[in-house]
Amino acid sequence: MRYTYNKDEKLKSQKAIEQLFAEGKSVSAYPLRMVYLDNQTQLKVGVSVSKRNFKLAVHRNRVKRLLREGYRLNKNLLIDNKLDHYTLMILYISKEMPDFKIIDKKMKALLTKFNDQVSNIEKNEKDT
Repeated sequence: MRYTYNKDEKLKSQKAIEQLFAEGKSVSAYPLRMVYLDNQTQLKVGVSVSKRNFKLAVHRNRVKRLLREGYRLNKNLLIDNKLDHYTLMILYISKEMPDFKIIDKKMKALLTKFNDQVSNIEKNEKDT
C-alpha cells in the first residue's frame, strides 16, 4: 500500500461538505473529531482547524499539515478494513498547538474508534 494523499482523495466539494455536516455521524478522540458519511463511491478526506481557536493562518496551516500527515501515515487502518467508501472530515478541536507525536497517537485512536463504530453499524444492518 502506498502512503499517499492524492488530489482525488481530497474532499473539496462544497455540496459534499454541507451534506456531510448535515447528515453525518461523528466520533472523537480528543483533540480530534471526525465527521463521517457513507458515500458508496471512494474515500474522500478533508481536514479543518477552527479560526476561533487559532487566529493566525500560519498556526492553522501548521495544524492542518500535521493532520494531513497523521492521516496519510495511518490511512492503512481504513483501507485494510475495507472502509474506503466514506466521506470524512477530521477536525482539530483543541486550542493548544500540537506536536506530531500527539497527532499521530490520537489519529490512530480516532481511526480505530471509527473502524469499531462502523463495523458495529454494518454488523447490525446485516443482522436485520
